[in-house]
Amino acid sequence: MINKATVQQAVEEWLQGKDYFLVDINISADDRIVVEIDHADGVWIEDCADLSRFIEARVSREEEDYELEVGSAGLGQPFKILRQYEIHIGKQVETQTKDGKKHRGTLLSVDKEGFELGEMQKVKEEGKKRPVNKEVTVRFAFDEVAYTKYLIKIK
Repeated sequence: MINKATVQQAVEEWLQGKDYFLVDINISADDRIVVEIDHADGVWIEDCADLSRFIEARVSREEEDYELEVGSAGLGQPFKILRQYEIHIGKQVETQTKDGKKHRGTLLSVDKEGFELGEMQKVKEEGKKRPVNKEVTVRFAFDEVAYTKYLIKIK
């Protein structure tokens, strides 16, 4: 079995001095290694290939044969780490709470405990007959969220 710490050390060495960051490393029982990286401006295929070669030079296939896949975290995939939230501040996201409710809005802020979403809601204002659409700030703790992902809008 491939040692995850060895792969992680190689990835972290490659990441030094770059604006990329590690999202996840997954190693299956049949030694399939999947490394996900991300960047505020997107991930370039050339950089994935470069990281793949870098890992292959440091993780010996003679000790254990493995399959290696290096790619981006994936547009529209749920966020896995805090940094993904940070690079999406000001953008439209979708969040589903563990009780199954979906929320869509602008990601306003994030910290270690959770995040705030600016969500359009119908609000009954004093002196008005009908509710009006208004952006309301909603706070979510990470432990109450099933997923959050970048909301892709196709025009």
